[in-house]
Amino acid sequence: MREALSPEVAQAEMEQLRIGTLETPCLIIDAARMDRNIARLRDRLAPMGAPLRPHLKTAKSVEVAMRAMPTPQGPATVSTLKEAEFFAAAGVRDLMYAVGITPCKLAKVIALRQNGVDLSVILDTVEQAEAVALASRTSGEVIPALIEIDCDGHRSGVPPQDIERLLSIGQAITQGGELRGVMTHAGGSYAARGGTALQQAAETERRSVVDAANTLRKADLPCPVVSVGSTPTAHYATDFSGITEVRAGVFVFFDLVMAGIGICEIDDIAMSVLATVIGHQREKGWILIDAGWMAMSQDRGTSKQEMDQGYGLVCDHSGTPFQDLILADANQEHGILKLRPGSTAALPELAIGDRVRILPNHACATGAQHSSYHVVHGKSDIVTDEWVRLSGW
Repeated sequence: MREALSPEVAQAEMEQLRIGTLETPCLIIDAARMDRNIARLRDRLAPMGAPLRPHLKTAKSVEVAMRAMPTPQGPATVSTLKEAEFFAAAGVRDLMYAVGITPCKLAKVIALRQNGVDLSVILDTVEQAEAVALASRTSGEVIPALIEIDCDGHRSGVPPQDIERLLSIGQAITQGGELRGVMTHAGGSYAARGGTALQQAAETERRSVVDAANTLRKADLPCPVVSVGSTPTAHYATDFSGITEVRAGVFVFFDLVMAGIGICEIDDIAMSVLATVIGHQREKGWILIDAGWMAMSQDRGTSKQEMDQGYGLVCDHSGTPFQDLILADANQEHGILKLRPGSTAALPELAIGDRVRILPNHACATGAQHSSYHVVHGKSDIVTDEWVRLSGW
């Protein structure tokens, strides 16, 4: 095992690293683009009085979290309790676990709260609410819960018009737990196209939780938090009246799906996978690389969009896209680069050993294939840092 290096020596070694010396495949983050993306959303929300509670499920990195959160203590959103433990160990104290809670996970929630973390949970059934209330009474640790609202039929939650169910859940929570408010995720916004449709999705999201909050308050049930969140709606909402916070996650890196929706430009995408050319099938118009679906994930989210990007869009080693070159097919560790169907572009001359960078369809899914980020800035090929990335549950 290699002996641990002092921080000074490690930094000196890192400063010598260049993209051409990295083992591939590996994950690259353009910190200049990332910082620009974070500033863009923060600057957009601030004048509208909508505080940001960034979702850390995309980044799963302390270094990225510290750039995205309003303060080093939070607030933030997580998608696993392992993430909650990871960020709590880094000093984050205000977290929402934004996946429906189950009774078997409440012991971890209680342990985190007893260690000084204000961790809230979400739920959408009376059964979950009763479990939270019981665990609160039994442990003496009051667990805050938000009721998930279904704003667009996307996945889970209580329809805001289902008043009886909404009130039953709220009342059950208060029998020992804390009813902290309501939250929703406009997952349906990923299918919206054009500014008008995205604005309508954002307004539907807002109105759904505000209506649900008003229903609870009229029944004398507390509802201090009214939380919305998706990257598309966060960038297109024109009104946050009645909203206390906005959650979004993929905005820190963006990806090809977000570009296809119209939320960002290709030049905004901060994540890429570095790969090496390992062969050619010239008669087929193929270039082979050492990054397959294990490096990129099998997410084909752009296949339903106007522009199908295959498994990813191919760039040169500096991050500049080649014309119409995509990762068209993938095996476990092999990727096949081809020109987009119908393209009149010339296949680039890439030699064995040349490096390329692949922009991902889905930053969350591609990130999950890797244990760390190699950090660059703009067109520079110097790797300035390596950030650990959490994985698993």
